[in-house]
Amino acid sequence: METVTEPRSRRRMSGSERREQLIQISRTLFAEKGFDGTSIEEIAATAQVSKPVVYEHFGGKEGVYAVVVDREMQKLLGMITEALAASHSLVKLERAALALLRYIEESSEGFRILVRDSHAASGTGTFASLISEIASQVEDVLADEFAARGYDPKLAPMYAQMLVGMVALTGQWWLDVRKPGREEVAAHLVNLAWNGLTGLNPNPRITATSRAQTAAAKPPQPRGTSEKELRELEKARDKELKEAEKVRQRELKEAEKARVRELKERERLLKEAEKAREREEKIRQREARLAERAARLEQVDHPE
Repeated sequence: METVTEPRSRRRMSGSERREQLIQISRTLFAEKGFDGTSIEEIAATAQVSKPVVYEHFGGKEGVYAVVVDREMQKLLGMITEALAASHSLVKLERAALALLRYIEESSEGFRILVRDSHAASGTGTFASLISEIASQVEDVLADEFAARGYDPKLAPMYAQMLVGMVALTGQWWLDVRKPGREEVAAHLVNLAWNGLTGLNPNPRITATSRAQTAAAKPPQPRGTSEKELRELEKARDKELKEAEKVRQRELKEAEKARVRELKERERLLKEAEKAREREEKIRQREARLAERAARLEQVDHPE
């Protein structure tokens, strides 16, 4: 009797192949329906396997969800880390923004999973924790930039959260609209971030106008603000901005003077260290000559 062989296309999957198939199917379902909207039954049915097969590989829905989320987080973090390896700070920001937008463009399902939800039972991190991880890498970039400009590097973590949050929220918006293009969106993001940083006030305060509006909002006012009061508020705002700019310029000059003093002090210390090394070298050479002379005298006094 002739033996009928199973077609190659229908061969049994290996354990690793089956696991990868389940991950890819789950990734698509989680992106479309979220964690709560996806069931083990649906994952198994789509993969054309029984539920015990899914349990065998992942222990349950939480397990496969954790794997999917971890993969996406590592992929995005890897792209951001690579982007931040650039030399110039402006280029780092540009490449980081482009990396996030490229990830959204190429891994839309993965990004939807990250921003949609992160079930507590899954043991995975939230999108906020991912943002914090990226921000921790951006902190180093900002700390160097702040130190170079005379700002307090201790504020870098807070500004990193602001910057990364701005890019991440823009990415969420762009996920659906996809207009304008990736490079144009990145250019506008960096334009806002970088040009804001170049004119950053080291001691920002609420303007007089905002303070007046806040104060006016507390007690009910019988009438609106008059034109004269508006002009006074505008004058106060302009005056405060001018004063803030003067303070900023003064602090920048003081910071520059401090850097010059530090460089001079460093040069002085280097010169002193060089002189000390030269003195030590001369002493060493003199001691070597004395030792050599003593050895010759010893040979004269005690010839073999």
